[in-house]
Amino acid sequence: MLLVVDMENTFITYESALTILEDHKDHFPTEERFLEDCVGAYLAEDLIADRDFPPFDRVTMDGICIAYKAFESGQRTFPIEATAPAGSPQQSLLDHSKCIEIMTGAIMPHGADTVIRYEDLKLENGQATIQLDALKFKQNIHFKGIDIGQGTTIVEKGEQLSSAEINVAAAIGKAKLMVKKLPKTVIISSGDELVTVAETPKLHQVRRCSVYGLRNTFKEWGFQPDLKHLPDDKVAMETIIKQLLKEYELLIFTGGVSKGKYDFLPDVLASLEVSKHFHKIQQRPGKPFWFGTSKDQKKIFALPGNPVSAYVCAYVYVQYWIKKSLGIISNTMFVALDEEVTFTPNLIYFLEGQLISDPNGIMKAKPMKGNGSGDYANLVKTDGFFVLPQNKTIFRKGEVFPFIPYRNKF
Repeated sequence: MLLVVDMENTFITYESALTILEDHKDHFPTEERFLEDCVGAYLAEDLIADRDFPPFDRVTMDGICIAYKAFESGQRTFPIEATAPAGSPQQSLLDHSKCIEIMTGAIMPHGADTVIRYEDLKLENGQATIQLDALKFKQNIHFKGIDIGQGTTIVEKGEQLSSAEINVAAAIGKAKLMVKKLPKTVIISSGDELVTVAETPKLHQVRRCSVYGLRNTFKEWGFQPDLKHLPDDKVAMETIIKQLLKEYELLIFTGGVSKGKYDFLPDVLASLEVSKHFHKIQQRPGKPFWFGTSKDQKKIFALPGNPVSAYVCAYVYVQYWIKKSLGIISNTMFVALDEEVTFTPNLIYFLEGQLISDPNGIMKAKPMKGNGSGDYANLVKTDGFFVLPQNKTIFRKGEVFPFIPYRNKF
């Protein structure tokens, strides 16, 4: 007997969804940008040291430099032979019974090997007297190549560029960088109950909010998404989405993918020849999550309308797809439950949690259940989601589980 499965009512597993997303990852092209325009972009080349870091023996304190053997032999007062400011060519200490007055950042002179800071000196009549009984040989010097050697890869391609990486790029002379060109993105809300942020909603209305949170999330990921809105009208939706598919490469919908009478989005996407890869996942929150590809290989994600569900699906799945498309291998964050949790449905449970800094060095999070997937106010109290597995009911205090953060708290 042939078993017929209604695919529309089939809920796939969390693991299956990740596999499908990886199978349909993109390969973002590269582009060259000026360094000042690269913060938040993803590096498409290695950053390699073009010289030693530091490139010379660099003085780290303002003071004087001497030949240590003179101090070791008992000399404490040194006539000042010359002055070496930062940025000047390398000098030489010609007389080892004398010293050179030197500034932080200057190159260490030939013939000198030890720096004494001003705080440990008495300067008088062109002479410097050391007011210490002991010195460390070669103290207060940042030695050539001790940080990074010439030819060493400092930052590997794939990294998202923060101020730290931009600093390194500038130091190695990269006025321009090759970075990943991210897809042109739009985030689209739907529903006649939604009004603009500036409006005063009527009793039966709410302001559009989750799309603003999602846009900020995508900006943190390096994207610059536009915002659009769809009415609850099937014909109008089809017209608008058809145009959006021409203009954008990555489309993120919120709402309209469940089983409500006005949830037209799956049918509209099908009519526009968008291939569905999956629709529903065995999870809470965020079951009615939709993913597909247009006939010209543009990716479409349709998140649930409830804000918490939308957040979950964005951080768990869309972020996963982006990282796979960028070739990023990310480390899983693991966090211990700070309280026992009971969850009886046979579903993956994405439980909100508030991170706690443990003085013993153990990362913990307090579970913060909230009042369902519409309780977006609870998100301001929490820092991410526990990934609690299926086929388990009791999750004990102290047990460690994967944690997907959406806030850099510490």
